[in-house]
Amino acid sequence: MIVIVDYGMGNLGSILNMLRKIGAKATISRERAEIEAADKLVLPGVGAFDAAMRQLNESGLKDVLDEMVLVRRKPAIGLCLGMQLLTEGSEEGGLAGLGWIKGVTKRFRFPAELAHLKVPHMGWNSVRTADGKRIVQDLYEPSRFYFVHSYYVALADPADAAAWTHYGHDFVSIVEKEHIMGTQFHPEKSHKFGLRLLRNFAERV
Repeated sequence: MIVIVDYGMGNLGSILNMLRKIGAKATISRERAEIEAADKLVLPGVGAFDAAMRQLNESGLKDVLDEMVLVRRKPAIGLCLGMQLLTEGSEEGGLAGLGWIKGVTKRFRFPAELAHLKVPHMGWNSVRTADGKRIVQDLYEPSRFYFVHSYYVALADPADAAAWTHYGHDFVSIVEKEHIMGTQFHPEKSHKFGLRLLRNFAERV
C-alpha cells in the first residue's frame, strides 16, 4: 500500500487518482498506524517551507516519517514542496528540513540579462535524465512536466540528481538517493508523463 501523507498541504486527491489510474493500491492518511503499515510513502506539498515543516513537527508526523524512511528504509517520494522538504533547509524560511537528502533549497535569482524570466517558474518544461536511476527509467522522450515553484534544490552530492531542467540555469528537477526520491514538478498535473513516473515509483522502486 502506498500512503499519501496528509499533513494539510498538497494536492492529495489528484495524486491518489493518478496512483489508482495506474493500478496502484493507495490511500490518503495522517494516522500513525496507517503510515507505519505503508509499503511506500508520498510526501506532497503546496505552499511555504516553514508552514509545511511546522505542520509535520507539531503533528508528530516527522517522527514517524523519520522512523519509516531512515530506520525501516521504506521508499518515499516528495512532490514539489515535498521534494524541498527532503533537504536540510530552505532560504524561504528558518526551520530545519527533514534532512533526508544533503543539500539546501534556494530561491531563483537571475542576473539583469535574464530579468525577463518570471519567478515563480510556472508551466511546462522538459527534463534531462541521469543514467541508472529507477525513477526515470523508460520515460517518454522527450518528457515534459508541469512546474510551479520559486525555489529549487541545490544538492550537496550531484550523484543524487536523477534529472535536470533548464530555467535561466540548470536545476535539479528529480532526485533519487537510494530509496528516497523527489520531483520538483507536479506529476499529478503532468498527464501521461506524470503517470509514467508514478508508475516507476509504484512498480520499480
